[in-house]
Amino acid sequence: MTEPRDDSLMSRFDRFGLRRFRARDAVGSVLLAAVLLVLFEGHSVLKAGDQMNAGPGRSVVLAVGRPSSWIAGKLPLASVAHSATAWLNPEPNLSGPGGFSNGSTIAGSGQIPPVTAAAFAPETIGEAPLARRPLHTLLVTGDSMSQPLDSDLAQELVGKGVHVVRDPHIGTGISSTFVVDWGKLSVAQVKADHPQAIVVFIGANDGFPMPGPGGHEVACCGAAWAAIYASRVRQIANTYRQAGAARVYWLTLPAPREAARARIARVVNAAITVGVQPWAAQVRVIDTAAIFTPGFVYRDSMDVGGTQTIVRQADGIHLNEAGSSLLATKLVELLKQDFTY
Repeated sequence: MTEPRDDSLMSRFDRFGLRRFRARDAVGSVLLAAVLLVLFEGHSVLKAGDQMNAGPGRSVVLAVGRPSSWIAGKLPLASVAHSATAWLNPEPNLSGPGGFSNGSTIAGSGQIPPVTAAAFAPETIGEAPLARRPLHTLLVTGDSMSQPLDSDLAQELVGKGVHVVRDPHIGTGISSTFVVDWGKLSVAQVKADHPQAIVVFIGANDGFPMPGPGGHEVACCGAAWAAIYASRVRQIANTYRQAGAARVYWLTLPAPREAARARIARVVNAAITVGVQPWAAQVRVIDTAAIFTPGFVYRDSMDVGGTQTIVRQADGIHLNEAGSSLLATKLVELLKQDFTY
């Protein structure tokens, strides 16, 4: 009788004198691997469970991972394993300065200032807007660009319990301290009136050389000049925001008609945006160029309520009464989002 053929080929172990493993051996190997995993990588089991989708499988892994993580935390084996296998890491060994461990980095000889929570407007990160606060005093200031905006805002808020302080300084600019130093002026304004809201509209007279690092004069309007201007804007904005107690509405410039002025205005607007970045939660940049001169292309008139309306003065720089009234209405809408009155 022919012996039945063994298709499993298990006889090959006997033929060559090799050891034949049993199911019990496999179970033992799995258990040993599980014990080693718990001892050396118990934290990884818990981490894997945390990253799984909800369900029975995740519950089982977490049930094993929590005690595994606790056991691994009590033993030094995890750190020994990491040290022994560190050479397998494909990344370079970075043992020098500049790490994030202390919450800041070093650039040259100075420390980079940390980013604070004030740099994020709540709505930009999906949080609820800040609670509205009572508005008692509104300061409207700047150069001649702030007129007649200051009177328009006063008319809008008259009878609503808001004191509007109108403080224009005609012929002045942030890049020049010849007539007034806006760094000092802003401090004096806050000390005198303690406004909860400040509207700033300035820049029509800017473009003067400013002292840069080392004291040498930096002419308008390259990146070096913009950086100095932005630093001055930052100082003023920080004064006005009063450590977060006030809200600042800084208006950019609409494009002027004259090309030389437009070049300066474009740099001033860019510097304003950069300057106030640390305090987006308290300082709003109002882009008037987008309202009056889209694409930063000058225009005298625009559609207002379905009617083509002249919104600029004859000098091609300032807003006229119609333009100023339109801007005042938009500012009042923003004030209502932040304050009660």
